[in-house]
Amino acid sequence: MAKNNLLSEELSYIGESRTPTHLHLCSYNAKEIQTASGKNLEDIQSCLRNDAINWIQVHGLENTETIQDLCTHFHIDFLTTQDILNSQHLTKIEEHDTYNVVLLKQLSPKEENEYTPQQFCIVQGENFVLTFLERETDFFNEINAAISDNVLKIRNRQSDYLMSVMLNSVMASFMSIISKMEDGLEDLEERLLSPTDVNPGIEEIQQYRRNFRLVKRSILPLKEQFSKLFRTDNNLIHKANRPFYNDVNDHLQFVLQTLEGCRDMISALLDLYMTNSDRQMNNIMKQLTVVSTIFIPLTFLAGIWGMNFSFMPELDWKYGYLFAWLLMLLLGIGLYFYFRRKKWY
Repeated sequence: MAKNNLLSEELSYIGESRTPTHLHLCSYNAKEIQTASGKNLEDIQSCLRNDAINWIQVHGLENTETIQDLCTHFHIDFLTTQDILNSQHLTKIEEHDTYNVVLLKQLSPKEENEYTPQQFCIVQGENFVLTFLERETDFFNEINAAISDNVLKIRNRQSDYLMSVMLNSVMASFMSIISKMEDGLEDLEERLLSPTDVNPGIEEIQQYRRNFRLVKRSILPLKEQFSKLFRTDNNLIHKANRPFYNDVNDHLQFVLQTLEGCRDMISALLDLYMTNSDRQMNNIMKQLTVVSTIFIPLTFLAGIWGMNFSFMPELDWKYGYLFAWLLMLLLGIGLYFYFRRKKWY
């Protein structure tokens, strides 16, 4: 029976990752950058600054005490903390008085054409951004490099710009996945339409269906919820940075539209696969029917000469056995070439 989280004061991580909880702090402003790492808040607290943007990366959610201490320090409420620790939580965006929360899924390549989802949470305040991931990842390497090199004056901007960059990276990841899916589906279509190529099995199409459902569950809720970040009373999203969120929204719409195209293509491929299967079955049945038709008159002749009547002229004929063989061979070969001429075989 599922536990009612509204009746519990204890926090628990709901997920499968066993990555030890550790924190990475990047505190930056226009002049300098300070970094620190540790297993709990006390290890990095001395490097937190009020005059800088404090970006804390949390990898691994097993240590709920560390997560609770961090959320308490930044005045994040208990229910939001529960949502952060629940890897099965649906994608959502919430607006609070002093911070915004974005809960979504980040897909990592697992094997060929397979992806592993993990919880990705962003909490953005006036001078801080907290990111929570279940496992260690190189997802933030490009952003860390941009902060280090001050690309596009990123260190001169507010925390909402940093969150827009993260969301754009998530959209870029989904765009890469969906583009790869689209190319794979087009390749499957060519193979299914090719008369010479070996047709793919149903398991290949089913794998694309599973990927489609995974991407759809991960990103479709953002279609309705992303508008929450554009509210005029959202003081944490500054007017100067709204165009960057419009760009993220454009990428989101592109992913959703391409996803719809992939859905139609998967349905068409399933129909095409069933058509090919029926055609192959019809060809097999036609070949078996032709073989049966060839042997029907031979069976008829064998049945006649197999009757036990005393007066059968062929029984006393010296060449009767040879004649029977020649007649049946000629009849079978004649029928075979007749069917070939009609292109029935």
